[in-house]
Amino acid sequence: EQSMATSSDEMKTKVSWRRYKDGTNNWEKLTDKIFVQDTSHKCPTYVHKTPPCQGSCPSGEDIRGWLAIVRQQEKPPVGTEWQEYAFRRSTDANPFPSMMGRVCPAPCQDGCNRNELEDFVGINSVEQFIGDTAIANGYQFEAGPDTGKKVAIVGGGPAGLAAAYQLRRKGHACTIFEANQALGGMFKFGIPGYRVPRDKLDAEIQRILDMGQVEVKFGITVGKDVTVADLERDYDAILWAIGCQSGRGLPVEGWAGTPNCVSGVAFLKAFNEGRMKVTADKVVCVGGGDTSIDVVSVARRIGHIQHAKPSDLPETVIHDGYVAHDAAATAAAQGAEVTLTSLFTRDKMTAAEHEVHDALTEGVTILDGVMPVALIKNAEGRATGLKVADCTMDGGRPIPVEGTERVIEADLIVSAIGQGGDLTGLEDLDNGRGLMNADKFYQVPNKPGHFVAGDIIRPHLLTTAIGQASVAADSIDEYIKQEEHKRRPKVDVHHFDLLKKMEEAHLAPERFDAKERGDMRGTSDGNWAVHNYEDRSAAEVIPHDELYLGHFPFHARNLRKEEVPTAEEVLGHFKERVIGLSEAEAIDEGKRCMSCGMCFECDNCVIFCPQTA
Repeated sequence: EQSMATSSDEMKTKVSWRRYKDGTNNWEKLTDKIFVQDTSHKCPTYVHKTPPCQGSCPSGEDIRGWLAIVRQQEKPPVGTEWQEYAFRRSTDANPFPSMMGRVCPAPCQDGCNRNELEDFVGINSVEQFIGDTAIANGYQFEAGPDTGKKVAIVGGGPAGLAAAYQLRRKGHACTIFEANQALGGMFKFGIPGYRVPRDKLDAEIQRILDMGQVEVKFGITVGKDVTVADLERDYDAILWAIGCQSGRGLPVEGWAGTPNCVSGVAFLKAFNEGRMKVTADKVVCVGGGDTSIDVVSVARRIGHIQHAKPSDLPETVIHDGYVAHDAAATAAAQGAEVTLTSLFTRDKMTAAEHEVHDALTEGVTILDGVMPVALIKNAEGRATGLKVADCTMDGGRPIPVEGTERVIEADLIVSAIGQGGDLTGLEDLDNGRGLMNADKFYQVPNKPGHFVAGDIIRPHLLTTAIGQASVAADSIDEYIKQEEHKRRPKVDVHHFDLLKKMEEAHLAPERFDAKERGDMRGTSDGNWAVHNYEDRSAAEVIPHDELYLGHFPFHARNLRKEEVPTAEEVLGHFKERVIGLSEAEAIDEGKRCMSCGMCFECDNCVIFCPQTA
């Protein structure tokens, strides 16, 4: 027999023998046939899939990867501490681990396969540990080699900053145009400081600016102070990341123009800029999402004063960018009565469950399954109360239940039912709903060179804006280099890359050139290929029913300690609510990760396989 296959023309021209006689491909003796049935020359294939935590992470972090590093399973390259290596892996997708570890509602944890056992892995508590350690140890980001190209980023919030970070890694210079006097967007002006400590936020923003060639222009609104044509002329590409800064009013008669009816966005901005230090005696907030929870917990913390002069009315500060409450007045603050109403019942409210629980602990009254029906106003045109009724939901519409109307007294009514964009001067980009359109590459359709990311596409989570910015940065990079856009994978996240890991460990496969070496198919000892490894991570997420859960013993979650003040302590309580994990707790929490979808070649399949098939 020949070991190499013979070419077909050779077989046709020089047939001097037959390889098999008819029938010699069957065993003559049944005993011999049975004897070889338990032998196979196939090896198992190690299939790589994406775990559901990553599959449900809107910024597509390689969560399993950085948990493997924290748990000390995946070793860092020589000379790098594991803390820094975990930081690098986590920030490949998201440059704000310290922030996201605190405020992200963590859809990854809802997706976690360990929910089938006892409890999800505390992914965001480990992320907070990674982020806080990185700040304490002063880890910096590295920019890519300079390309000489410049990108205009309109908006310095989570989307704009994340895009600047990703573009600098690719070597492009960035200029951020920011309408406010500080960077951070909703991170800074939307989320109160006891949830997002300002020193940590500023450190994570500064780390992006420290990459160099990130110019920031404050107090500039594109469409008013600078035209779109200016940007098109001066920059190689434009990213719109302007967010949704205007809150939606309540759909009740007389809302617009009533001075003490304000949006949740404006309320939080006035507080976060340090202008609003006290609020009204009776605050009613309509919502049910995370923004409304922030509004009511701020109101409980700052309290109110018996109003002596008109400039102390809460709405003067909210509407007007210049008035600020003075410190003497705030010293006399008393607790405010705060009510939150939600169309949905508690189990269906979109706010995170623990946030709702914290608000109740802090003394907020929550009325669920209730809709606003009308404003009650006095002779001066100020609202004095909100008439509400119990409601049932029909599709997405609330229907009032007859005979359940009642009035909640109020000095300040806050609407936290959603946000919209402000596209003044940018009418060309308005899709008719006050938002901008994006295609799957986050390009603005029919506007070459224009890209978009974040809330202005559709208001959603911080992590969503950061994920979109990452894809938009890839698209901008391809556009600037005049390359075709690579097709995005079905599971579009930052995947573990085996070849990169092998290079890092100095085990990279050798270059293979068929001309030099000839046809060497069928060899198993050549080291120019990775054998028996199939990467399906871009197409498949691994569900819990493909895992053998009996392998994992009970292991309780390491909980972060929380300081949630009671109704009596809440006034003036601005200390951070979440206390992070210690190093030992973070490592132990990492060990709870079941490493879903990452086959680590335990070869139990080989051991248990019948007849080593």
